[in-house]
Amino acid sequence: MIQPGKINLRNILVAAVGVFFTATGAVFNMCAGLGNDCIGIVYDGMRCFFGLSQEQLGTASNIVNVVLVILLLIIGRRYISVGTLVYFIPYGLYANIATNLYGLLSFSDGLVNNILFSVIGCLSLYFGVATYITVDIGVDPFTGIVLWLTDKLKKEYRYVKIVFDIVMIALGWALGGKAGVVTLLTAFTAGPCIQFFHQKIRRVLVGE
Repeated sequence: MIQPGKINLRNILVAAVGVFFTATGAVFNMCAGLGNDCIGIVYDGMRCFFGLSQEQLGTASNIVNVVLVILLLIIGRRYISVGTLVYFIPYGLYANIATNLYGLLSFSDGLVNNILFSVIGCLSLYFGVATYITVDIGVDPFTGIVLWLTDKLKKEYRYVKIVFDIVMIALGWALGGKAGVVTLLTAFTAGPCIQFFHQKIRRVLVGE
């Protein structure tokens, strides 16, 4: 059984699987064209800002994550852990793999195709985040920034997170990232769905 919070090879591998599903969800949402989630829109915005193709979303995500990790090293090194590295190091590669996977699986450019892959994208994103959270070996760079802001502002995490997500959506959109129905959908459904998956995954992996 998995022991949450313990740094070992099993937990690192499970966390890496979670990151793969997270990256796949973000990529599928972007490729489907109905909008990105609040983090995916930042990646997509950076991709547009640097004039990169959809196939280069992984490169854009690497740029964002490296900048955030460097920022955390400067302002809040204690928020960086093994989990942070497990998240940001392979994310770009996973995103590139998922982009190729979308190209193989997508059957048209029609609305039905786009809705189907948006649903798959959202579910993959929620499942991936829940898996990553369940092993509890650290936080991703974005969460690290939110935690730092929470401590500095001395406000509740949930309120800081809401404002942070709104700012990320605005930033991503300003840079050229695609906002749409999925952006709104993830804003309202991410929390409950991630919690649902987290409970199910914990039962399987931890036995609780």
